[in-house]
Parts: sequence; C-alpha cells; structure tokens
Amino acid sequence: MNAAGNGDLTIGERIREEMHRFTPTERKAAHVLLANYPVAGLETVAEFARRAAVSAPTVLRFVGRLGFSSYPDFQRALRDELDKQSQSPLMKARFAAPEAAVGGSYELFAGALAQNLAETFRHLPVAEFEAVVDALADRKRSVTTVGGRFTDSLARHLAVHLKVVRAGVTHLDGQIANWRDHLVDLGPKDLLVLFDIRRYQDDLLVFAEAAARRGVTVILFTDQWLSPVTRHARHIVSARVAVPSRWDSLTAMLGLVEALLAAVTEKTWEEASRRIAAIDAIAGRAKAAP
Repeated sequence: MNAAGNGDLTIGERIREEMHRFTPTERKAAHVLLANYPVAGLETVAEFARRAAVSAPTVLRFVGRLGFSSYPDFQRALRDELDKQSQSPLMKARFAAPEAAVGGSYELFAGALAQNLAETFRHLPVAEFEAVVDALADRKRSVTTVGGRFTDSLARHLAVHLKVVRAGVTHLDGQIANWRDHLVDLGPKDLLVLFDIRRYQDDLLVFAEAAARRGVTVILFTDQWLSPVTRHARHIVSARVAVPSRWDSLTAMLGLVEALLAAVTEKTWEEASRRIAAIDAIAGRAKAAP
C-alpha cells in the first residue's frame, strides 16, 4: 500500500521530509537512495543493503517507515515515478475539463497552479531553505546559475536579481564548452545553482558532476521526481510542476526563487542597500550626462 497521509509526495520528498525521524542506520539507507535516486531502490534488498552498508532488515524497516507494507510495493512506486520522469507532451493524456466545471479548463488550470504553490511551500524543508539562503548570502562565495531548455529563464531571473544585491554572480548560457571554460575557475568556495526538470538534460548532469568533483557546492532546483543531478547536489529544492496541460509549469519553482531572493536581500540588506544606492547613483549620472 502507499504511505498513508503523504498525499502525492514522491518517495524522495517523503525521505527529505522525514529524515529527522529515521534511526542512524536508516538515515544511511536514505542518503544512499537519494544519492542514487531511484536506482538504489530498484535493486534487490540485499544489493541496496550492501550499497548502504546496512543490514537487509534495516532496509525493510526504512521502507516500512516510508509507509510501504512491502519492498515490492516500494519498488512499484519508484517505477511509477520513473514513468512520470520521462513523460513528454506526446505521452501525456489529453486534458479536457468536465462539462460541469465552472469556468472551463482555465479554472481548473488556475486551481492546479495554486495547489502546486501551496504543496511546494508546505513540503519545503525549512532547514534546507535556510541553508540555501545562507550560502547565497555569503559574499565570499561566487554564484553561478545555469538552467536547461525550459528552466534557463529561471536561472537568469535569479542571477539578474542577485547581481543587484551582491557581487560575484554569473549566469551561464550558450554552449557547454563555454560552461567548462567558466568551471575551470571554480572551486570549494563557489556555488553552482542549477535548474533541471523532467525530461532531465544529460549536459546539466555532466556539468554538475564535473563541478562537484572540483568541490563546488551544487544547489539544485528540480521537480518532485528529482533530477539525476540530485546525486551531486549539496542542497535540493523541489517544486511541483504537474498541471492539466501537455506542458509542465514553472510557476511554483519561480515562487521558490523569489522567496529565496527576498530572504537573501533581507539577510544582506546593510550591504545590499549601499550597493543599490550606488547602482542608482550611476544610473542617475548616466541620465544626466549630455
């Protein structure tokens, strides 16, 4: 059976939300699953246990704590997530609003957007959010943002705003060869903020892996099914993207970005206010110039 009381949370979301309730050995299993999501959970109990360096009964207790009555039920749920991860517009069912729906399809779409926002923020781990705010507010650490085919606009949105309140912010676009040219200058004191939603991009995974090998802290914005970049990310912020459409929605993820921007701005306000004043002064002088 599915985990009771967890709504439509993915297994990865359940783990992150319940991590503090696990025993130390169960946390080992949890971390291994998140770092190899969902592959580790699709292995046999014995293989999963060996990968996590725990006993088979520990893996079964971990699965039970997530709300599954058996390991096969747990694996069926993971396979269902895998199916949803790879869905393209061609694979999604045609959506039509019920005839009785007031306002037609746009009313239901608006409701889905509102629910995505509410669920995204309701299940956002506070400690994870605060850790990301602290990292982005640290002026000693450079920030690089990069996104995928559809999420690059969010990476740019974050970078443009951060540049106003702090120095050392770069947004990457164009060819991946140019990304590597930038990566060679990054190291353990630097941050890579990466956006990746289903259908996940191989180039982003390769870039995140290369950054992690250099000690760069990877902050991942992803959907509820968790990008493969998860295994290389220090911090993971997930948003709900499914709506009654052939396309996924970025509305909730944009909400997360703007919440982070608001928090970082307030945390750095003493310096940020001086920086904004200096920018305004430059703009004023530019307007006054003949």
